[in-house]
Amino acid sequence: MSLSARPAAITDAERRGRLQRLREKMDANGVSAVLLGSSESLRYFTGLVWRQSERMLGALVTPTSLTYIVPAFERSRVETLPHLGAEIATWEEEENPAALVASLAGPSGVIALDDALPLFIYHALARTLGVERLGDGTHLIRALRLYKSAAEIALITYAMELTLEVHKRAHAIMKPSIRASEVARYIDEQHRALGASGGSTFCIVSFGAATSLPHGADGDQVLERGQAILVDTGTRIDGYHSDLTRSYMIDEPEADYARIWRYERESQQAVFEAAQPGTPCHRLDDAARAVLARHGLGPDYRLPGLPHRAGHGLGLEIHEEPYIVRGNDMLLSPGMCFSNEPMIVVPERFGIRLEDHIHMTEDGPQWFTRPAKGPTEPFG
Repeated sequence: MSLSARPAAITDAERRGRLQRLREKMDANGVSAVLLGSSESLRYFTGLVWRQSERMLGALVTPTSLTYIVPAFERSRVETLPHLGAEIATWEEEENPAALVASLAGPSGVIALDDALPLFIYHALARTLGVERLGDGTHLIRALRLYKSAAEIALITYAMELTLEVHKRAHAIMKPSIRASEVARYIDEQHRALGASGGSTFCIVSFGAATSLPHGADGDQVLERGQAILVDTGTRIDGYHSDLTRSYMIDEPEADYARIWRYERESQQAVFEAAQPGTPCHRLDDAARAVLARHGLGPDYRLPGLPHRAGHGLGLEIHEEPYIVRGNDMLLSPGMCFSNEPMIVVPERFGIRLEDHIHMTEDGPQWFTRPAKGPTEPFG
């Protein structure tokens, strides 16, 4: 095992810098306030972690203030949780929290909304403030979250290293007659044993033909000799995700599996090499599909071939921008982080997904983890 030292959590100083950059974007876009919901963006800017419910809890950011909007009976709990220091405004059960937002935001100006706010909150705000005062805050918020700082990169790197070690341990227990549920339970235990207190955030363990289903099959499978194995799992460190997939066999693979595995790795490498600063995201997806087409797979989303996008961004959410998908003209820039996973599906036989992640630097792409070596050697 070779895990680096656990990095420091995101500091309040970094969060204050994020808020300052948000205010600069607000000013440039003529926005008087941004309303954050109980979302990962609330965590990003303030450090407060809260699960969305039927009661509005969030924060209002103006050019000069940050105010938490909290159900009155939850105030004492919020005060005990880690969060950036600021005023707390409360509303009672019989009151309309949208009216509290209106009073804090003032009588005029556009309020840009967190894109993760539920529709029922939007409707309450529209009734109270009028739809003409409500704007979409996606471009303000996501444009900041898209570019990871050195501290964020360090946390993601650690999370990836930790999950890679868990993959290695899971690989070591694979044997005929083991159940997928046993492996998933073991993976969760090992994430916790290595210091990820929340365990696995998700875990897909598939054997045989079930590996051809990208997100796994229902029911508990039992590994048989000569079957393909696919394991996709991750965890969180200070909120930041890991997400790694390995596909392999513990027996000498049949010729078709070994051949398709090589195409998958070639396709993954093509994505990496295409990932240069200033390149549109869609060209990475194009690069993956071009490899498969040369080998007679696809084209497009046809099977056998690649049935979905070649990758997704990752940070406080496991799927976020940038999306490595056809039609996405977003240009790659330093600080962006995303998966590289151009899965090949051979229906009703097997699927092979090799998933590692990339972060963009001034000099080009960098792997978070080393790619797999071969169909019976899933670690670089």
